Parts: sequence; C-alpha cells; structure tokens
Amino acid sequence: MKPSSLERVIVDAAVQEKAIAYPTDSRLYNRSRERLVKLAVQQGIRLRQSYQRLGPQALLKAGRYAHARQMRRAYREIKRLKTYLGRVVRDIGRKIAGRQDLQPAFHGELAKAERLSAQKRQDKNKLYSLHAPEVERISKGKADKKDEFGVKVSVAAANRDNLVVGMPAEPGNPL
Repeated sequence: MKPSSLERVIVDAAVQEKAIAYPTDSRLYNRSRERLVKLAVQQGIRLRQSYQRLGPQALLKAGRYAHARQMRRAYREIKRLKTYLGRVVRDIGRKIAGRQDLQPAFHGELAKAERLSAQKRQDKNKLYSLHAPEVERISKGKADKKDEFGVKVSVAAANRDNLVVGMPAEPGNPL
C-alpha cells in the first residue's frame, strides 16, 4: 500500500449485530435462573428450590397468553418468573455469604441477575442478553427494521484502495 492512498480516508458508522434472540423479559428471567442453578450445582451448593420444572412451565404459559392477547395472564406469569429468579438469587446469596472461595465464581452471574431483575421498561442501560452484556438497542427508525441489537462500529477505509484502515467498536451511546 502506498502512503498516498492514506491521504484521504472515508469513515462510516454501522451496527455490528450480535446473534441474540429478541430480548423478552420472560426469556431472560428464566435463562438467568437456569444459569445460576447450573453454576450452583457445579460449585456444590444445595438450593432450597431450583424451579427446574416450574420455570419453563411459566415461560411457556407467558408466551401462550401473550400470543392470545391475554396480557394480564401473561404479565402474571412474567412476574412469577421474576419471583423465581429473585428467590434463587437470594438463596445463593445466603449460601455463599460466609464463603470467600465461592464469591468470585458467582459474582458475574449474580450481578447480571440483580441488574436484570432491577431494570424497568423505560430504563436506559438495559440488559438485553446474558451471554453478551455489551449489546445495546440501536434505533434505526425505519419501517422494515426499527431496532437493531448490537454494538456501533466505525469503519475507516482508504479512499483509493479497498482497504480497511481501522474498525473500532464504540460501546455506550456514541453520536
């Protein structure tokens, strides 16, 4: 590449979409509970109740009620899932309270679960994905695709050649 091709650079912004399902609160509550229960089993912690049977059942009901436009029933099941998550979080918190060896293993998952259960509909920094917490909702305002879920990136390319000079990810809410 010649130095003259770097005299002019074209910069454009795009969204690097992440491979996540559309984030519904009910699915996230159940998934977070499942991840905490799995981690507790791996660490040898015996929980009072894991909601292994009731969690998926409530998730299924919430989806069915929402599809049938029975929103009060759907919200009741979503609240039930949130309650299951909160009970598991508090139970794990009690079990690892005095054990310094287990607290680092649970720190990340417990923080995500508490953030998830504390978030409201109109909050700014919502948690949309458990496996990729950096994912943000980026509004496009177009009719076919109103929102994208991912991270905004800037692409800098040389003007003359088809070479990408830089491509930084911009987490947060850039301009």
